Amino acid sequence: MADTQDMQDGKNYHLNVPQASTVFPLKGSNALDWGMKNRLARVFSPEDGHTVMLAVDHGYFQGPTTGLERIDITIVPLIPFADALMITRGALRSSIPPEMSKPVVLRSTGGQSILKELSNERITVDIEDAVRLNASALAVQVYIGGVHEHQSIGNLVELVDAGNRHGIPTMAVTGVGKDMVRDSKYLGLATRICAELGAHFVKTYYCETGFARVAAGCPVPLVIAGGKKLPEKEALEMAYHAVNEGAAGVDMGRNIFQCETPKAMIQAVRAVVHGQETPEKAMDLYLSLKTIEEGNQYAK
Repeated sequence: MADTQDMQDGKNYHLNVPQASTVFPLKGSNALDWGMKNRLARVFSPEDGHTVMLAVDHGYFQGPTTGLERIDITIVPLIPFADALMITRGALRSSIPPEMSKPVVLRSTGGQSILKELSNERITVDIEDAVRLNASALAVQVYIGGVHEHQSIGNLVELVDAGNRHGIPTMAVTGVGKDMVRDSKYLGLATRICAELGAHFVKTYYCETGFARVAAGCPVPLVIAGGKKLPEKEALEMAYHAVNEGAAGVDMGRNIFQCETPKAMIQAVRAVVHGQETPEKAMDLYLSLKTIEEGNQYAK
């Protein structure tokens, strides 16, 4: 028990200095609770509001995707260069060292494979398990215009409500069916619906025409998916244009871990997203780091 004798009155009240009342810098997030903001500040850098998320959750419907056959070997070395890791709970528990300090965006829906209708998903993670895994955010696929649109929207709402009770934000991932056009009209519709129904940030695709309108029309942060594997210069150009047109970062997978030198690529992507480098300079960085990485591999 503290000694109550000879107690002194406090003196550093700074009477002429108003108490600080900061505005949370992340788009659309200022009214959230402290825990929500704290978790979002792990995923998005407080310095610039941007993020480089590393998506490695493909196995939940694709199985052992090229580059993800051994997550413990191919992905763990990339973690220091990512701002957040998007992953399933099974892969997290089995393959990621618990000493990792990067935030986890936990894939929380599934239930189908590439052999079936992709939009037929359900919630696959209980909120209590997400808490046990110290998740910084939940990820839910939403198929606007898909066969099971209503069901996937219901999954989003259910996870948002569960996350709100525990202070965990939800990222909606706009799933686009093979017969749908990834244009600004569709992406604007899908991202706005997700935000209106409570998603705290949204993952979507970049479109070359009208993406700035998509980003402006979504009241919460957007991160872009890398999508299919592209040549490195094209992937860097996509990231550059998306960020300059309003995206808060990227959630890339195949365009990083399927590169010949993934460490070099993720650092080049960081240079674009956080360093505001042009695609040309980022490509130069990639090539120089690639030479070093290949040299290290050869030395082994």
